[in-house]
Order: sequence, then C-alpha cells, then structure tokens
Amino acid sequence: MDLSIIYGIEVLNAIAVLVIMSLGLAVVFGMMKIVNMAHGEFMMLGGYSAIMATNHFGVPIWISMLVVAPLCVGVFGMVIERVIIRHLYGRMIDTMLATWGLSLALIGAATMLFGNTTLGISSPLPSVNVGSYSTSGYSLFMIVFALCLVAALWLLLRFTTLGLCARATMQNARMAAALGSNPGKIYSLTFGLGAALSGLGGALLAPITGVIPTIGVSFIAKAFITVIGGGSAIIAGTLSSSMLFGTISQLVTYLSTPVFGAVALLLSAIVLLRLLPQGITGRFFRRSL
Repeated sequence: MDLSIIYGIEVLNAIAVLVIMSLGLAVVFGMMKIVNMAHGEFMMLGGYSAIMATNHFGVPIWISMLVVAPLCVGVFGMVIERVIIRHLYGRMIDTMLATWGLSLALIGAATMLFGNTTLGISSPLPSVNVGSYSTSGYSLFMIVFALCLVAALWLLLRFTTLGLCARATMQNARMAAALGSNPGKIYSLTFGLGAALSGLGGALLAPITGVIPTIGVSFIAKAFITVIGGGSAIIAGTLSSSMLFGTISQLVTYLSTPVFGAVALLLSAIVLLRLLPQGITGRFFRRSL
C-alpha cells in the first residue's frame, strides 16, 4: 500500500512537471498562434534569475522562484514582443526563425556570463515519510502548485477584464479595437504572461534539474509535445495531454529506465497525433478554455 502511494505521487509529479513546463508555451501558442522557439531559453532565464537572486543577493528562495523569476522573464518577454515579435504577426515561419535566433543568442550570452557548468539551488523542502518509504516534499509541492497555477490561469482568462480582452483580441483584433481595447497592449501583456509562466517553470525546476545554458533544449521538446498533443484549448489541452504523457512516461520509467520513459512519451505523442490530428481538444472538450 505504501509503495502504491509512492508510485502514485511520482506519476502525479511527472504530470505536474509537464504542466508547469508547458503552460507558458500554451498561452503564447494557443492564444497568439506564435511558435516561440525560445521558450526553453525563457525557462533557462527563469532558473538563472532564481539562482542569482538566492545565491548572490540573499533573496529567500521562495520569493526568488515565485516572484523574482517570473517578473524578470515576464518583463523581458514584453520587451522582446515589442522589439521583435510585434513586427512578425501573421508570419509564422519568420516568427519561428526570429525566436530560434533569439534562443541561440540567449544560449551564447548565458554561456559567456555563467560558463558551461551546472548551477542550482537546493530543494527548499525536506523529504516526507509514507510508511516505510520516503518521497520528496518538493514533489508534493509541485503537484499542489500545478493545480493552483492551472486554476489561477483559468480564473484570470475566464473572469477578469484582462482575460476577456485578451480572448476577444485574439479572435478578432479589429472588432476588439472598435470596442475600445488596445490590441498592441493586449498582445504585449499576453506574450509577457506566457514568458512569465515560462520563467516560473524554469525557476521551479531549478532545484530538480539544475541550470546550464543549453538546458532549454530538453525543456522545449517536452513542452511542444504536450502543447501540440493537447490541441487548441489552452488549459484543458495542456492538462489532458500532461496527464496522458506524464502517466505513460512514468509507468514505462518504472518498468525500465528514464530513457525508455522519454521514448515512450514521444511514441505516445506520435500515435495520439495520428489518431487525433487536431490534438485531444480538437475532438474532446472543444468548448473548454
């Protein structure tokens, strides 16, 4: 029984990691139809922001991860939207190339500043005993936080003026402008929100994975698989695909190794997209947010 609980916690943690890793990309891609190839590097910046704030400026680790990192990356994202992305709306290939170039520039800058070594911060929570076994207290935090983050984003987009204006602008920018909205400001805030969520994800994963300049490559692959597999619905799609892929990956990891778990995640995504080309929410949960 105790071992079953441990296995269940690990599966839920795998799902939570995918949700936290993918939510920022889901906002940018799902709402703005922008393929942000620098998503992994935004997560890398979030990890470095939390590490620098904690290790060099003495900021408490929770404030570094939950406030400093998303704030820094969110502001950076708004600047990038203003300088680069705004001139490329409606040109998906150009946007992909521009953000890919941005990702290479960020990797180079991070390598020059921090070197090609792994930096990290220690887990802020101790282990938790479950009968004769123990599990990471930080894993339990990630599970709870992922649920709270999804709920907060749903409330923001569903019940606030900003969320209403954002959804209206993405559907019909001219009509939203005629009704008094400022599409340029909405685009900037939406991209900044996606960047902030990416930075938050990178900061939360820093105690688990550590941070190196090239770590974004491993982040972006899983994030894209999750977002594309989920379909057009931002929250329902990300949550449903994370549950599917996280469960499959973790179960295969138990039976073999983490390498085969990652392969199983990729194969399950290929099968899913073959059966459901529009993703899970292309057929199910169509009216979900």
